[in-house]
Amino acid sequence: MYGVGSDFWLKLVLLIIILVVLNFVFSAVMRRRLRVEKRKFFSYNHVNILHSKVDWSIRITFMVVMIVGAFYNVTRLPAESLWYLEAWFVLFVFLVITESVQAIFEWKYATNRKDYMYTLSQLSFNVILIIAVFSTDFLWLG
Repeated sequence: MYGVGSDFWLKLVLLIIILVVLNFVFSAVMRRRLRVEKRKFFSYNHVNILHSKVDWSIRITFMVVMIVGAFYNVTRLPAESLWYLEAWFVLFVFLVITESVQAIFEWKYATNRKDYMYTLSQLSFNVILIIAVFSTDFLWLG
């Protein structure tokens, strides 16, 4: 059978709610435990100008890699596409690298020395969550 099942959207919304709640609870617990300020949602938390420049160069590099990888994989047969140029893998590596750079700059330059531990704990939790979701067939909802 092709297409999506009749309960696809319900399962997708349920999965997103589960992931958001897990991330919110973990973030709240870690912020309280490490005594770290709450960050704005979807904002750039640059520590200084150098961090801003490094972050934007990483973002631009990954955008170029995604575009080149998409064009490269589209021109090949589906069985011959390169997995490390697929969008999901490039985005996963982008997440790990940007959060690692964030933690390094917080460790070196931030006023609150525990900010980097919060960033690393968030990164670790999100990586574990992503691996768990994909390895369990989307938390057994797929």
